[in-house]
Amino acid sequence: MPDDDIFLLRAAAPAAARPAPSWAKKAPPKSKAAVRPAKTTWRKILAPRDPHEHARKIAENVIDAWYQSHGGSSIDVPLCTVAALALLRQPEETGNGLADWIMAREPHELPQLFKEIYLGYWLKRPDLIDRAVRLHDWAWNPDPDPHQLQAVQAVTHRALNQGLLDLTGHDDPYMRAETDVLSPLLTGLRHKSDKKWRGEYHTPPGVTDLLANMLVDKDFAQPDLAIREPTVGSGTMLRSVAQRLRDIGLNPHDYHWYGNDIDALAAACAAVNAIIWDLRPNCFIGCADSLALEDGGHAKTLAEAKDSFEQRDRYVDTANTIVASRRAFRLVADLISGKGATSA
Repeated sequence: MPDDDIFLLRAAAPAAARPAPSWAKKAPPKSKAAVRPAKTTWRKILAPRDPHEHARKIAENVIDAWYQSHGGSSIDVPLCTVAALALLRQPEETGNGLADWIMAREPHELPQLFKEIYLGYWLKRPDLIDRAVRLHDWAWNPDPDPHQLQAVQAVTHRALNQGLLDLTGHDDPYMRAETDVLSPLLTGLRHKSDKKWRGEYHTPPGVTDLLANMLVDKDFAQPDLAIREPTVGSGTMLRSVAQRLRDIGLNPHDYHWYGNDIDALAAACAAVNAIIWDLRPNCFIGCADSLALEDGGHAKTLAEAKDSFEQRDRYVDTANTIVASRRAFRLVADLISGKGATSA
């Protein structure tokens, strides 16, 4: 599958029509005879002009929805939900149809939806999706908790109604990379004592943007430059550098990216973000103790990525063999029954 393919959900029967949510409605054209400004819409309130503030508001609402629905202590579940939705594309010209379709799904349908999203990207970047296993592993549970699924549905509705796809649904990777929607969610879901014990404090995006603008210019950023972050968190520093490269007319695809974090959940978020922000094809995310390994875990990460691609190829070859065998059996059955016979 080509690297630049964008994974889209397979076609499904359209859901019953319902009014578009107010955040997706366009304001009516202004009349020349108007004597007062139009009333502020809900969308303008919920979608601040600052993308970082918008991401923070989405995180706050998702956290509220999760705990108000008594989703439990497994913070990987709401993180998985938002990460999966952020991997989808909904270009502006398509309106809010995708969000409407998702919000019409029943709670028990959502794990299958998330699996299809992650599997679609696994075919292209198995290493990054394998690194993100901490996020999506729960979706493969054959006997999910119905109460937890209700909480997942609440999170899904809250994230979409707060305009998640306004940040991440664009075809243009520059617009998708204006902020990190997973960092405020990860830090918000974790208990203060847990963050203190881990020593986990994500650098604010405004600071990483400032650093990238100060350090990166065309003289410094030569093609094939390796950009490494040994304590990557959810990848905010990588995002800022990628945006800076785009701002000065350079392509992030021409560089080598490597991020590592000792926390598996943070590394999982960074792996998903690497896809959202389009850092491919030379982007690898590791999970190791950077201080304990001479190269910061780089060699270990590359070896794990190689294994992921080889395993993907084996699975795809097996699937192709099974499909070909089934077609052959059907053809033989048709010939035996006379359906495939042709007249002389």
